[in-house]
Amino acid sequence: MALTEISPRKYGKLLATTLPKVIENRKEFDRYVATMEQLDRRVENGGSLSPEENALVALLERLIQDYDDRVELPDVPPLQILQYLMEQRGLRQADLLPIFGSRSVTSDVINGKRDFSKAHIRRLAEFFHVSPQVFL
Repeated sequence: MALTEISPRKYGKLLATTLPKVIENRKEFDRYVATMEQLDRRVENGGSLSPEENALVALLERLIQDYDDRVELPDVPPLQILQYLMEQRGLRQADLLPIFGSRSVTSDVINGKRDFSKAHIRRLAEFFHVSPQVFL
């Protein structure tokens, strides 16, 4: 995306609303993730993002990834992390069908009968905007 495609006025309004900066704590992290999820839901529901919103998404992804890379994660089993992320976002098994591909695989993974595949890990990381390391 070229800089000329972005309206400085529109992008400035988005930045003034979001106030992106280097993430220093979990509260800021959660706020940026919520903003990303809101934009993701719009796209998932058939909408599209403006060039300015796409630029904001790219910036937030970078800030979130930088924070995520700095934070030491406790030694928690990947399945427990997935269950926690689902609970925090109010998700059901059916919400993860695009990640796992079928109801049976989704059920097996969430019930601990099947391990995450590499493809599952990659898709989960993208879906939840976290490092793939979370699910290893």
